[in-house]
Amino acid sequence: MHLAAHFPGVNNTTVWADPRSRSQIEFSSFEHLARTAERGKFDFFFLAEGLRLREHNGRVHDLDVVGRPESLTVLNALAAVTEKLGLAATVNATFNEPYELARRLATLDHLSAGRAAWNVVTSSDAFTGENFRRGGYLDRADRYTRAAEFVATARELWDSWTPDGTSRPFTHEGPQFTISGEFTVPRSPQGHPVVIQAGDSDEGREFAASAADIIFTRHGTLEAGRTFYADVKARLATYGRQPDSLKIMPGVTVVTGDTDAEAQENAAEIRRQQVSPQNAILTAEQIWGTDLSAYDPDGPLPDIDPVPDSEITQGRVRHGDPFAIVARWRALAEAKGLSLRQTVIETTTRQSFIGSPATVAAELTTFVDERAADGFILVPHLTPGGLDDFVDRVVPLLQESGAFRSEYTGSTLRSHLGLPEPVWKG
Repeated sequence: MHLAAHFPGVNNTTVWADPRSRSQIEFSSFEHLARTAERGKFDFFFLAEGLRLREHNGRVHDLDVVGRPESLTVLNALAAVTEKLGLAATVNATFNEPYELARRLATLDHLSAGRAAWNVVTSSDAFTGENFRRGGYLDRADRYTRAAEFVATARELWDSWTPDGTSRPFTHEGPQFTISGEFTVPRSPQGHPVVIQAGDSDEGREFAASAADIIFTRHGTLEAGRTFYADVKARLATYGRQPDSLKIMPGVTVVTGDTDAEAQENAAEIRRQQVSPQNAILTAEQIWGTDLSAYDPDGPLPDIDPVPDSEITQGRVRHGDPFAIVARWRALAEAKGLSLRQTVIETTTRQSFIGSPATVAAELTTFVDERAADGFILVPHLTPGGLDDFVDRVVPLLQESGAFRSEYTGSTLRSHLGLPEPVWKG
């Protein structure tokens, strides 16, 4: 299996109140997690991106007050303190330009000796767009159209240098970009940086099948994972690709203990920390789309209907029909006798794998053996030590069983993933 580490940034899985939680800005936090991932022989280290501080009810969202450092800058620094670990940056294809970004990614690939990856994300959010000259100009339906041409253009730029180090002029003319000139960075050690696509939508799956090396997804059960896996792998043939050319890696959380029972207790405590009374109200407000400060988080769910198309939260995508979500929450709360806070805990923060190290190792292996995933991107709940226990206690069991590598056998990220160097298309 393949393993990656996601830096636990500004999100509701992070436990800020834990005394072991450290800075989201200081380089030592990034270095600790990256070194831990490399000690565990992980494939890559993965950073998210935020282009604007989110707002809720007209104020900066509590989970964003620490800010979000720029991914490629951090990874360039990490290239100097790691040797084998892949370095993946999330960079938006909506608010960047192919030449400039292709150059930055190629530079990271050279500085890291072939370990760079690009997680391609898109945005149709006008709120985020206000930070940029073009604003929210891009219709939601066009975001993957631009992204697909963006990735293709970047690859044209990377291929404008021959494998033997000769620069050739490039010209690209398309609906999204018309550029020409000469690229300044020679072909990188792994040919092209690895391309990651994050998304579960039909558009995202098709884009991944056509253009990505990894798809970062989420699914909560073995059966859901198998369905997703089969669907995405089946799409590859349309683009002349083999099943192994795209790695499916869901984001997961892991909680361990000496026994399965202790792990369940640890997970329950983590959930309570993740969903404070204040965060329970905030989460509910995102669903209902209105101010719920008058409600008791330890009382019943709000007895009002949600507000459709509410803008109470800016910079965060609302997932699904709020009326359907509210209906599910009410049914769950009634069936189990849950308060508002307990309902939020039950529905929003359940860990993916909980158990003793042996139980977790076995379940991870089952997901790969049953073709529900090719590997996992671990999202710990603590910064920066949240990966330590997994690397110390679970990874050795995966190595002993032969499910995971004991040593790196190559030097580039493509070699870790078993991906061939792309054929030069000069």
